[in-house]
Amino acid sequence: MSTDVLVPFDEAISRYDPVMGLEIHIELNTATKMFCGCPTEFGAEPNTQVCPVCLALPGALPVVNAKAVESAIRMGLALNCSIAEWCRFARKNYFYPDMPKNFQTSQYDEPIAHDGWVEVEVEGETFRIEIERAHMEEDTGKALHVGGSTGRIHGADFSLVDYNRAGIPLIEIVTRTIEVPPEKAPAVARAYVSYVRDLIGGLGVSDVRMDQGSLRADVNLSLKPKGSDVLGTRSETKNVNSFRSVERAVRFEISRHAGILDAGGTVVQETRHFQEDTGTTLSGREKSDADDYRYFPEPDLAPVSPSREWVEELRATLPEPPAVRRARLQNDWGFSDLDMRDTIGAGALDLIVATVEAGTTPQAAKKWWLGEMARRANETGRDLDALGITPAQVAEIQGLIDAKRINDKLARSVFDGVIAGEGTPEEVVVSRKLEVVSDDGALGAAVDRAIEGDPDAAAKIRSGNLGVAGALIGAVMKEMRGQADAGRVRELILEKLS
Repeated sequence: MSTDVLVPFDEAISRYDPVMGLEIHIELNTATKMFCGCPTEFGAEPNTQVCPVCLALPGALPVVNAKAVESAIRMGLALNCSIAEWCRFARKNYFYPDMPKNFQTSQYDEPIAHDGWVEVEVEGETFRIEIERAHMEEDTGKALHVGGSTGRIHGADFSLVDYNRAGIPLIEIVTRTIEVPPEKAPAVARAYVSYVRDLIGGLGVSDVRMDQGSLRADVNLSLKPKGSDVLGTRSETKNVNSFRSVERAVRFEISRHAGILDAGGTVVQETRHFQEDTGTTLSGREKSDADDYRYFPEPDLAPVSPSREWVEELRATLPEPPAVRRARLQNDWGFSDLDMRDTIGAGALDLIVATVEAGTTPQAAKKWWLGEMARRANETGRDLDALGITPAQVAEIQGLIDAKRINDKLARSVFDGVIAGEGTPEEVVVSRKLEVVSDDGALGAAVDRAIEGDPDAAAKIRSGNLGVAGALIGAVMKEMRGQADAGRVRELILEKLS
């Protein structure tokens, strides 16, 4: 548990300005790894997708995955980057059990894409985020440290390593320093990661699943006193795995740094790990500078020289820019500016698109994703796409409502069942006996009892005061345990009291 002394966020930003840098790691969805022919399927048995190259056995030589290079170029173009006419790989040297070679094949001073930018919107204000570079590299293996109290290598009884992930193609997108109004910093960080997720997902080069680690964000942050140009010491919070967590990590680190500086202490340059359950960060290891990695050109790989003709061919394959797409969807859907801002802010745009494509209306899709699903996401601390419900299932549930087989209240129970793994929406309706009562005889009897139980309301309705009909409708719905069509109940009440 964190024992840091924290300064309240609003108090911290009254004295300090945050300076951020964001790094996003994207796992590409190529069929094979970056430098060998091993498959990249997620969830395979440990150490079953490995070979001499990704295990770094003596004499094994790498070969660059051409599809990964193509994906990197398309990604760089989408980020408004310049594509290098000549780039090469480098060895990044450090030692850790999940690195079988004791170095990572990456790119350093000559990346494939550089000097780009994107624009994100927060509360109606647009912020330009400068991209320093997007470079190719390979992923590491996955270590599991068993025993001890922290789940980390220090103090563990032993460690297990799965090298299936070693060599998976990665693109790392690195921003330049981001300085925005201090109160907007957490939201801008979240908006940027959300924007990149949507952008890369639209390219089709990655499934960008944060819950599965195919998109991971690192948050670099330092503080400087108001009015000062002197940058403070930065910390790097590693592998933050949801939009909400990115925002929380920025807020926590601002409060933590301010607490250290206010006490006259010195911020340690280190990596930290975000704790999803507490919203805090814990110290990992002291952070190295680039020189400490002793980068040098990879001698086993030739440089990559994308022709200008190839680059332009790939540019022609890019989907419409996100801003153009959003404007088109807003017009097609009839959303207000506020509706669209809420949709983007919640990370729900692609979910609503998929729900509409599955057969429901934009307004109905928005109702569920920005209402019921957003509530569940807030309660569980998850992103919308990690709730365990798909756009097709949301559309099916809305279809059951449109067919008057369930109502909105009953739909919430259907969501509960689907998320709990009880089956399809149809199966949940049947197993939980959630279908609305459509028998006018049963409804009429319940209406009679409601009228008898509230003669004052009945008298007012007879005299033309229809506003009190809600009381009788509520009584009927309560008796029917919500399993009635409120519209039909109202019709029956008015028929009987006319």
